[in-house]
Amino acid sequence: MIQTQKAQGFNALALPPSLLSKIDRLGFHTPTPIQRDAIPVALDGHDLIGIAQTGTGKTLAFGLPIAATLRQGEIALVLAPTRELALQIQEVLNQLNLRTALLIGGAPMGKQISQLRSRPQVIIATPGRLIDHLEQRTMDLRAAAIVVLDEADRMLDMGFSQAVRRILSQVSSERQTMLFSATMPREIVDLASQYLCQPVTVQVNRPGTTAEDVEQQLVVVHHEDKAQVLGDLLDDHKGSVLVFARTRHGARKVARNVHRMGHSSAELHSDKTLVQRRAALDGFKAGKYRVLVATDIAARGIDVKDIAVVINYDVPQKAEDYVHRIGRTGRAGASGLAITLATPDQHQDVRDIERLLKSEFPLSERSTGQLLSSKPAPAQSFRPAGMRGRKGSLSGGTSSRPRPSSSGSRPGRLFGR
Repeated sequence: MIQTQKAQGFNALALPPSLLSKIDRLGFHTPTPIQRDAIPVALDGHDLIGIAQTGTGKTLAFGLPIAATLRQGEIALVLAPTRELALQIQEVLNQLNLRTALLIGGAPMGKQISQLRSRPQVIIATPGRLIDHLEQRTMDLRAAAIVVLDEADRMLDMGFSQAVRRILSQVSSERQTMLFSATMPREIVDLASQYLCQPVTVQVNRPGTTAEDVEQQLVVVHHEDKAQVLGDLLDDHKGSVLVFARTRHGARKVARNVHRMGHSSAELHSDKTLVQRRAALDGFKAGKYRVLVATDIAARGIDVKDIAVVINYDVPQKAEDYVHRIGRTGRAGASGLAITLATPDQHQDVRDIERLLKSEFPLSERSTGQLLSSKPAPAQSFRPAGMRGRKGSLSGGTSSRPRPSSSGSRPGRLFGR
């Protein structure tokens, strides 16, 4: 396993001069830890497992090696769990002047077939839509020399395990495979052992690590008081706010309440069409909406600068999702704030998160209740709207096969007959 090394610039990573000039013009000067450690491994053609928390620059960690090493007639395939993440990946790769095709649900198949026929260098896809194309024989994967599984743990959480395995089985065994994940559950280990060849593991943070500059608060509140507390939080904290709900129905209800409170807001969940989801996200990025209310579909795959506060209106169902949710704030070295509202009966969910983080939440003075089987809440009573409460805080192998030589490679077909 490769450990992080001393910070260094992109020019120390053996990237081509033309690519260095390009990323310098884009404003990328200092690689993040995952970029610094993963790029040299990927440039050498090794299979790779990259473990890093969300928001650490993983797209460039595989995008730059793709741009540097992809040969004429080859393609790279990037699988992402959500449409939003796929769109974000496409934006970054297009900045590197890579020709891309985007295969995601909710978009017309005909347009996607046209993109495939234009001979893209990189195909970015969600697993379900890629399976649709494979079944309709509008493409095949024999030309895929590089395969990237981004946010692999989330992909499997969403039930794409069989689809991912089916896709990998149709790509040449001579491919280079890069798997990026924030956590390493057993299913990811099994997937890597079956489909990766002597991968080098690069881990820059232990699984469950949150960004250092994100202050975390826990507010224990009775269910009937949650809407009032949310309103007070929105009044007290300035800037853009991302609010997470567990369900689509819950997100709709919270968004209606936020709108009635006088805040501009939008919804992001799977009941919305692709056009509606893009409009919501673009509006949030542009400042048209101050509040974005979302399900865990937005826990990964949205890269919005300067989100001031993440509010977990509902505690996530899985502890790992907490890490991804709060990773939407405090990005790229900025400070952030994450506030979680929990009802007294959700003590087990809170404890699961604490075990993952290896740290306990302090109770905020805003709390009106206490967790069952837990330490008591602060003596101070809940402060009414407009009054500030004191913020709590949370104080592999090294060898692999080389890339095949150009004389022995077979580009194959990108789309079928």
